[in-house]
Amino acid sequence: MENLDYGIIGNCRSAALVSKTGAIDWCCLPEFDSSSVFAKLLDDEIGGSFEILVDDSYTITQRYKKHTAILITHFQSGEHSFEVRDFMPRYRKENGYNSPPELVRFFKHLSGKPSFRVRYDPRLEYALGRTESYVKKNFIVSLTHGEKFDTCFLYTNFNKNAVMEGREILLEADGYFLMGYNEKLFLPTVRKMYTELERTKVYWLNWSDKNPNYRKYNEQIGRSAITLKLLSYDKSGAVLAAATTSLPETIGEVRNWDYRFCWIRDASMVIKVMGDLGHRNMAKRYLQFIVDLIPDKDEKLQIMYGINKEKKLTEFSLDHLAGYKGSSPVRVGNAAYKQKQNDIYGILMDVIYEQLAKYSNDTENGEELWGITKGIVWIVSKHWQEPDKGIWEFRSEDRHFTFSKVLCWVAIDRALKVARIFRKTSKIEEWSVLERQIRRDIHENAWNPQVNAFTQSYGSPDMDAAVLLMESYGFIHAKDPKFVSTVKAIERELSNDGLLYRYKNEDDFGMPSSSFTICTFWFINSLFKIGEEEKAEKHFETLLSYSNHLGLFSEDIDFKSKRLLGNFPQAYSHLALIECAINFSNKETEEQVLESIA
Repeated sequence: MENLDYGIIGNCRSAALVSKTGAIDWCCLPEFDSSSVFAKLLDDEIGGSFEILVDDSYTITQRYKKHTAILITHFQSGEHSFEVRDFMPRYRKENGYNSPPELVRFFKHLSGKPSFRVRYDPRLEYALGRTESYVKKNFIVSLTHGEKFDTCFLYTNFNKNAVMEGREILLEADGYFLMGYNEKLFLPTVRKMYTELERTKVYWLNWSDKNPNYRKYNEQIGRSAITLKLLSYDKSGAVLAAATTSLPETIGEVRNWDYRFCWIRDASMVIKVMGDLGHRNMAKRYLQFIVDLIPDKDEKLQIMYGINKEKKLTEFSLDHLAGYKGSSPVRVGNAAYKQKQNDIYGILMDVIYEQLAKYSNDTENGEELWGITKGIVWIVSKHWQEPDKGIWEFRSEDRHFTFSKVLCWVAIDRALKVARIFRKTSKIEEWSVLERQIRRDIHENAWNPQVNAFTQSYGSPDMDAAVLLMESYGFIHAKDPKFVSTVKAIERELSNDGLLYRYKNEDDFGMPSSSFTICTFWFINSLFKIGEEEKAEKHFETLLSYSNHLGLFSEDIDFKSKRLLGNFPQAYSHLALIECAINFSNKETEEQVLESIA
């Protein structure tokens, strides 16, 4: 069974996916949401790739350099061996970070006389036009003559003609490839590329060193944190949902979306978790991203934006691409940006409150955040009683989704807390009335006595995994009988061999047929919170075993085969993994304390 056996490399400007055999099958330059240079992931025939080919005598293994985003692919044939260290340069310089739109493949000679061939086949602009490559004195240049003109450059110390012709190359010393969007002013050398590698390594080691040391699951927490960092965009503070477009939720179906954008919900959840891990700069940059997006006090938030703050994300199909495993269409852009989803206000207010509570002494944008808080309360007060598309972005009818209502309550609850931090007492009485009104409405209309649970939407018998978050956001206590029975009802209705459906009622595209990974993490957290801790950890261990060979998760998991599906790697999945792991680790800490007292 083929799986999403890829590693991600990146530098908070763009990213690339490298297969377990060392093939770069996905890369967009100069930025995450630019058109692809390599897109074999979405079309085996014409997508384009950058592959390292060895004969069948070689054993290939892959790992990350510990605590970094440097991916090491090891090639061994008897006494002949070498490693390819793939990375995108990123390191601190005088006035910020060096994060050029390029990737480096550093070949480390280990032993003997290993040999390999290269398939270097860029297909610029999503392979829409013809890409031609030319060997020049100092580099190989590739350019396209389609509707749009584009170029990329390849530098190497290997024989350039041998590279382009796919001839065998004997590795007797270290070597490199540098593929970039721009022509270099100063020619690369092996020594310079080694320096780039070491600088990038030091950057990631320093970054990872900020993570707290947990008693359990340190490795998984660290890898997930690096993955989330790789999905952040330095220039604006945006956080992407995933690095890819159009990887299907189910093979052969049409649930294929472009996730290279910043959803307010996903990004805010990521920032909250990264704040808990001590990565404050990510949180500060993201809040500035939000401040910059809301110039008018009465302007409603969109559910998502482009990574450079674009507000219009027109969706279209690339019909010339076959799609991942033949799953078409391949989409660029995302029409969901027009949707109304009332939950985003609560999720954003939760992040604002968390940051102010943690760093109340440093409120350099406090006035803007107070202005946003008042604006959000005004919008929620006017619109919380209206139906919306909900967290799962139903493209047809609007409903009164329970999750959206709970997050409207969260918006007011956190606004009250922010008002207390800023000592704005005049707002507290007025907002408290609204908070109680929304809370009462949810208890009266979202609770379904027939199924003994809070359901997906008002008056509906259907269950929804998102309802599990009502406890995490403080709407209800974990031991409240209503919440416990909701967890049990969701387990009965939505669990399939320990993996969770988001929901099982039909949507715009029929019945969902794969597990949404974040929902299983939510379920595990809920089991833990209601006291079923052993069962929760057993489920957690099983779920971790479904990651790929590098510990990475996509958006979905197939119920039967357990293969990874959907866009990859998925921020949602990794932020929820961290939350679960920290819960289990904190429990361990409490037990250790009790043992030491005894």
